[in-house]
Amino acid sequence: MQVPVIQQIMKANDQVANENAKTFEQAGVRVVNVMASPGAGKTSLILEAIARLPAGMRPGVIEGDIASTIDADRIAAHDVPVVQINTGGNCHLDAPMIRTALDHLDLDALDVLFIENVGNLICPSNYRLGSHVNLLIASVPEGHDKPFKYPGMYANADLVALNKYDLAEVFAFDFEAFEHGVRMVNPTVPIFRVSARTGEGVDAWLSALLQQLALQPA
Repeated sequence: MQVPVIQQIMKANDQVANENAKTFEQAGVRVVNVMASPGAGKTSLILEAIARLPAGMRPGVIEGDIASTIDADRIAAHDVPVVQINTGGNCHLDAPMIRTALDHLDLDALDVLFIENVGNLICPSNYRLGSHVNLLIASVPEGHDKPFKYPGMYANADLVALNKYDLAEVFAFDFEAFEHGVRMVNPTVPIFRVSARTGEGVDAWLSALLQQLALQPA
């Protein structure tokens, strides 16, 4: 029977996720699971966040992709510790992958860790990693109907950043429709309209993220 097998897989993943969470707590590292569709601007927004972190706050990044080191190379160019995970076809990161990546990071030298999940609007939300905050990055070019089509992703988000909002007029983006879709499955999640290109809304979004991570007073 398939259901017990799936349950066993998820249970095993959750056990490792709990171990990851304990490791992060012991090291004093706050962790963000960054989820989005391909091209939503995950790496760009992570870099904008890193550039705006309070003085002395030490970031690190785990990059998840099916193949290549393109995004990890962008992060490394800013002298930020980064580990690349290539899933070889899997549409998400899981807790054991993160566990392996931690062997290549000095957690004692970090304060905040961004985990950039594989670009996908289905699988990533189903696998706990041990992170403190689930950040969902949506983007204007995707359209305002995505919360209706992929409710699971939005239901599990602790924070939503709607990126590329500088293009809202070009794409005739209906924010009220988008917000309605989000609120149907996640009534209280904060939603921020941002642009990694122009910097619009990034400071307010980052402040909310740091508050959720308990790295900044509310």
